[in-house]
Amino acid sequence: MVDLYAQRGYGARKVGFGRKPGLVVVDFQAGFTDPAAPMGGAPMVDAACARTADLMRAAKAAGVPIVACVIGFDSPAAVPHWKVGPVHDLITGTPGTALDPRIAAAGPDVVLTKTAPSIFFGTPAGAILTREGVDTVIVTGCITSGCVRASIIDAFSLGLRVQVPEDCVGDHDRAAHDQNLTDVGRRYADVIDAEAAIAALETFARQNDRA
Repeated sequence: MVDLYAQRGYGARKVGFGRKPGLVVVDFQAGFTDPAAPMGGAPMVDAACARTADLMRAAKAAGVPIVACVIGFDSPAAVPHWKVGPVHDLITGTPGTALDPRIAAAGPDVVLTKTAPSIFFGTPAGAILTREGVDTVIVTGCITSGCVRASIIDAFSLGLRVQVPEDCVGDHDRAAHDQNLTDVGRRYADVIDAEAAIAALETFARQNDRA
């Protein structure tokens, strides 16, 4: 099958890792990971959450910043025009806005609350990473086709190198997951896996006497 995008130069360059990586964890919260929640119970999201906890431990050992977020709203009046019904129930302080226990136990440095798809929109995430000298962001979380994709595009737009471990992001639907990773992989980011991300973190640690 002919790849029309590749013929036109899409995906022709690798992004790679720069001087210092940082890790962002998007929306691994009970509203998406608890099987009892309307949007919860997707096997791919559960597996990605568990694998992200492994990656967070490697990031901690390497001494790189970890910024996590949940989506939540102060009141129903604060909810944007989301077409996803259960999102309207994610009022701050309700069970669905709690960080998944696996992510909480892995110890993110910062946990932000956002109201838009991207972890970077209307939050200090970008400023925090800039302050820490980060030039490469590893994006994890859910949902691949929604808030993860939005976060990838915003990270790219902020001038960061973007790495996406495909086994650390999850979606309700495998086809949507695969299609979106293929698309961001030809435009904005390197699609890798957790092992490659962990190896890069270990290399950073060695180079900075953190091993």
